[in-house]
Amino acid sequence: MKRTVILFLSVVTLITSCKEEKRQTNNPLLKPFTAPFHTPPFDQIKLSDYKPAFDEGIKQHKKEIEVIVNNTEEPTFENTIMALDRSGELLDRVSSIFFNLYAAVTSDEMQEIAMEVSPMVTAHSDEISMNPQLFARIKSLYDRKESLGLDSLALRTLELYYNDFVRGGANLSAEDQSKLKQVNAELAKLSLQYGDRLLKETNAFVLEIDKEEDLAGLPETAIIAAAAEARKRGLEGKWVFTVHKPSLIPFLQYAKNRQLREKLYKGYYMRGDNNNENDNKGIVAQMVNLRLEKAKLLGFDTYALYVIDKNMAKTPQNVYDFMGRVWGPALKVAKQELAEMQAIANKEGMKEKLESWDWWYYAEKLRKQKYDLDESEMKPYLKLENVRDGMFEVARKLYGITLEKRTDIPVYYPDVETYEVKDADGSHLAILYLDYFTRSSKSAGAWMTEFRHYTKVDGKEEFPLVSVVYNFSPAVGDEPVLLSWDDTETMFHEFGHALHGFFIRGDYKRIAGTIPHDMVEMPSQIMENWAGEPEVLKMYARHYKTGEPMPDALIQKIQESGHFNQGFATVEYVAAALLDMDWYSQTTSREYDVNAFEKASMNKHGLIKEILPRYRTTYFSHIFDGGYSAGYYVYLWAEVLDADAFQAFKDSGDIYNAELAARLRKYILSEGGYDDPMKQYIKFRGQTPSEIPLLKKRGLE
Repeated sequence: MKRTVILFLSVVTLITSCKEEKRQTNNPLLKPFTAPFHTPPFDQIKLSDYKPAFDEGIKQHKKEIEVIVNNTEEPTFENTIMALDRSGELLDRVSSIFFNLYAAVTSDEMQEIAMEVSPMVTAHSDEISMNPQLFARIKSLYDRKESLGLDSLALRTLELYYNDFVRGGANLSAEDQSKLKQVNAELAKLSLQYGDRLLKETNAFVLEIDKEEDLAGLPETAIIAAAAEARKRGLEGKWVFTVHKPSLIPFLQYAKNRQLREKLYKGYYMRGDNNNENDNKGIVAQMVNLRLEKAKLLGFDTYALYVIDKNMAKTPQNVYDFMGRVWGPALKVAKQELAEMQAIANKEGMKEKLESWDWWYYAEKLRKQKYDLDESEMKPYLKLENVRDGMFEVARKLYGITLEKRTDIPVYYPDVETYEVKDADGSHLAILYLDYFTRSSKSAGAWMTEFRHYTKVDGKEEFPLVSVVYNFSPAVGDEPVLLSWDDTETMFHEFGHALHGFFIRGDYKRIAGTIPHDMVEMPSQIMENWAGEPEVLKMYARHYKTGEPMPDALIQKIQESGHFNQGFATVEYVAAALLDMDWYSQTTSREYDVNAFEKASMNKHGLIKEILPRYRTTYFSHIFDGGYSAGYYVYLWAEVLDADAFQAFKDSGDIYNAELAARLRKYILSEGGYDDPMKQYIKFRGQTPSEIPLLKKRGLE
């Protein structure tokens, strides 16, 4: 998942009075960064610094926009588009730092600051995007774009800004602009509330066990981690499991006590739906209606139409049709998987029908039966540091880059690691922050974001500061951190986003790395393919005690089980994507019974009761506070691209094919925003993508 803070950006000298300069002297956010590579001084920033920094950033940005608007000269690309593109540098810096830390190390104080500054930033952005004088200058250029003599990149940048302003409400009447500003402000507030409540719900539920027999079936690593969690909570001699994935999934996979599996799973899937102070149903209903109102103000019948209009898919119907082509085969396979698991349960004497909280448990039994493979067999070979070094080595073999650990760069949390990324010629490319472990102050999931995007002003480059955040269980005592296979793929996935961040280039910030939402997951998902390749596994999958590489027999089992449980995995994902589309395909505002809507949606599509959508509405962070509203489908859409792209490497006979890697870097990772995304993909691949590799990869053909 990629998170971004979207603002209009800029670069202009900070103009302040002597009094203001003195007042700001001690605010590290308002001074030039002097740490290595101009990295943020996290060791100096205080919570009290943020609000003044936001105030100053907005003030500076307004002055920069005024300079553009009040320019008496005829609009030119340089004095309007380029000036706009370079504006807002300070505000972008402050926003990137604050909102990224808000997701990774939040607190009650940060939540209070966010509730204050988020509406400010939203209102400021609206003021710019609906500024009539600014839009008039942009429109003047757009209307005569063919006669300006612009090169292709400048022309595309002009077109992107024009479309941004139209989609931001620049063409609306003053009355409708006022309505849109109110809608945007309310959505900003509700989004924060949704995320805050979800984090509290996630942290609130615990399964406390005090009988050793209730641990039956669990691997030793899970038991040790649960004991450590209990000690941390002052519950010596007990075991605590949470709904964070590193704790939840092993319990669902291995715990023999069915009632406890049910209790823990319900704790997970009832988040935000407990009719308490953290309930999200009311927020969901408001956000759906407000987003529909926004879409209609901007000339679209549904919010999905508004969002997808600028994506590769173009229309919601194309998305529904695409998911339908996968849904049918996937549901058929899932039902076959269910029948096989039910047979195992019946053979063991279980008379009841399986429920959703049984799936992981009996899927593990089925994996063992069909492939003689227990996921716990893999974990000793998946030490976190080895997986990390393995993905670094894959990147070196593909692109020639190297990553060197740094200890002189300030970090925002003690166990965050930093690396300098160097290109094949040894030149500086980026800084990478790696934040591995779960904590109560961190949002759930995994994501990549940036503290600074690549910029180029008057030939001077500022290189990216890329951050990757995971939620793995921390080490207990002297034991190493051993990852699950899902964790391993997540490591590679988010690092794929990071590679995209490293390689993005462009003379204009608006165009650098700009790709549609339904292509943004392609760089991350293609990296997952390398994680499971036998020759790659032999390189990084080494036993944490002996150092021996993963044996060929185990690698073969992993390969043979590649299609295992793909019916379930595909169905739960597509179910969530369909739920997202259904929410944002509404054409009229109304009162919602959120659970009734969700149930009707899933019944309409034929979801079986033994599978829940990957994300239920009340904890569907992607679409209510994560930037993927009417866009969760993009993971599967991008998987068509990544499966087709990786097939090119496989067909070449060399998974590190240098020529293909160079084209992937150039046309997708570096220049992805330079032209229509399908044209960029064809430049890399030489042909349009096929869905066949995806269906084969998932065992659905």
